Amino acid sequence: MSQEVNHITKMNFDLAIDAMGGDNAPEVIVKGLSTTAIRHPDVKILLIGDQNQLKPLLHKYPKVSSICTLRHTSIVVPMDMKPTLALKLRNSSMRMAMESVACKESRGVVSAGNSGAMLALAQIIIKTMTGILRPAMAAISPTAKGDIVMLDLGANVSCDSRNLVDFAVLGYAFAKAVLGLPKPMIGLLNVGSEEVKGNEHLKIAAEILRNSSLSDHFHGFIEGHDITAGTTDVVVTDGFTGNIALKTGEGALKLAFQLLKEVYSSSIRGKLGYLMVKPGLERMKEWLDPRRYNGAVFVGLNGVVVKSHGGADETSFASAVDVAMDMIKHGFYDEILNALAQVNPKKTFE
Repeated sequence: MSQEVNHITKMNFDLAIDAMGGDNAPEVIVKGLSTTAIRHPDVKILLIGDQNQLKPLLHKYPKVSSICTLRHTSIVVPMDMKPTLALKLRNSSMRMAMESVACKESRGVVSAGNSGAMLALAQIIIKTMTGILRPAMAAISPTAKGDIVMLDLGANVSCDSRNLVDFAVLGYAFAKAVLGLPKPMIGLLNVGSEEVKGNEHLKIAAEILRNSSLSDHFHGFIEGHDITAGTTDVVVTDGFTGNIALKTGEGALKLAFQLLKEVYSSSIRGKLGYLMVKPGLERMKEWLDPRRYNGAVFVGLNGVVVKSHGGADETSFASAVDVAMDMIKHGFYDEILNALAQVNPKKTFE
């Protein structure tokens, strides 16, 4: 059974899990960890939350209990709480998870809780890496050529050229560590691929990347259609544009499946056609299943911080944990340091 701890000790956990964050916590969290226990049997997890709710669930899922140490708190950050108020909420499950990473007790944190509160707590407690001005929200997305990483997806509404260069470095490191790409290509999202297009921040960021040691990995400007085409492995943009692009893509996928359903259910001929193409459609649905891509990452912090969707089911939450484990196992932090050394943005902007 899981151990209980009520104080911080150097136990070297892989992940601190906010068991109370999200619309369906804590049951969905524990169910998701049952998949984690199978995929990562040697993982060590610090599970933080209300023991009165968690103990019965751990008893129900003994495999989860075997990989978890339970730390009790009954205080939860509500999903609609303002970040400023969340910062004042002491001993919340989210804050305790962040503190576990900050004191090097755990290597990363996963939560399905309040996004704004999570970013604010991460910046205050775990802090931004030296050499990075702002953390960015990154996520994996499917394309015609395979998975890519997009950032920023909403953490920074407006960005200057320095921020965009930082995001390029972070995305490059993410693609190497998580996607396993030895030489990922970087693209700056713009209104056109021509060098004369775009605002001054984009033009300056592009010039810096062209003259950096990552120049061989910089494709240049890309447009919206290049995202799904997989023109580059890393798509860099500001948080305002990135969030709109992400949600537009999600909406387009839902529309495509809805239209396919209407086409194949509108007539007897359509239903017969569906039976013929069903295996292929099922494979496509599985490949594009948004639950596979759950787990946005706040990159640029002194630790791994993964945000699961608030309404995630157990499959989605397990995917978010997978992302965190990939980052830990494949040295994401070291990849960032190496990429920073190549670009040396601090020197560039002096």
